[in-house]
Amino acid sequence: MTTETIKVEGMSCGHCQMAVNKAISGVDGVSKVDVDLKDGKATVDYDEGKTNTDAIKAAVVEAGYKA
Repeated sequence: MTTETIKVEGMSCGHCQMAVNKAISGVDGVSKVDVDLKDGKATVDYDEGKTNTDAIKAAVVEAGYKA
């Protein structure tokens, strides 16, 4: 298991926070997500054998935010 913190830009409310959380949680291999609205970052625990930070960042971008 690997833990990474990813900077997320564009979140302004709780709905944004939930959208980013849902997008990252949907990536295969992600086991835990903690999105911090105030600090603009997401801490992600994931299985390196199933995914990587590029795939996680792509999910954030697909949800409409900048990673």
